Amino acid sequence: MDRYRDLFFDLDHTLWDFDTNSRSALQELFNDYLNPLSTDFDRFHQTYVEVNDNYWQQYRAGRVTKKVLRIGRFRDALIRFGFDDEALSWTLADQYVKRSPYQTALFPYAIETLEYLREKGYQMHIITNGFEEVQHIKLEQSGLLPFFSKVITSEMVGQRKPHERIFRRAMQEATTTPDVSIMIGDNLEADIKGAQHFGMDQVFFNPYQKAQDIRPTYVIEELRELREIL
Repeated sequence: MDRYRDLFFDLDHTLWDFDTNSRSALQELFNDYLNPLSTDFDRFHQTYVEVNDNYWQQYRAGRVTKKVLRIGRFRDALIRFGFDDEALSWTLADQYVKRSPYQTALFPYAIETLEYLREKGYQMHIITNGFEEVQHIKLEQSGLLPFFSKVITSEMVGQRKPHERIFRRAMQEATTTPDVSIMIGDNLEADIKGAQHFGMDQVFFNPYQKAQDIRPTYVIEELRELREIL
């Protein structure tokens, strides 16, 4: 639609396939460090995902720090298998942050869709709650970086989505306004509600058909559906 000029994308779970990339990095760590565990990788992965999701909920709510999240998710997952090793937990935490951003799986049609939007003349930007030092690596390694003019992270702003401060900073960085901008993301609370409260239209990327308790401006299940909106 001609009414939009600036498109703001979330990164993890929207363009960069976090689940696939995280699993690949964890498989490497399991093979390198966790053979002594009396379990297989699938059980370890399932446990880690449960623990990690809980820590991220606490992090978004401001109840734990980045440091606590990074070490706690590995320490608590290992403890569930009777393996209480603080040194190993720190090693896994460090290695995961070093390896995961170099994984390059994207959601289907990501590159094709971004090429189409760039040809249409849209200015595109990233707003992410991910950690500053890894998000830029993800963008560069996966081939996404050239599509985006501005990358706004929660750490550079000092506030996470859905807080209005990160959206306000994004408008300033992109020299634009909410009425000609649209937010595209997978998280109803952070991306969709955050944008709604700030006065931006939204596209809810819902590839897994999650239940919705709010009404976004648009809903898509595949990124290529953006062509029908934009």
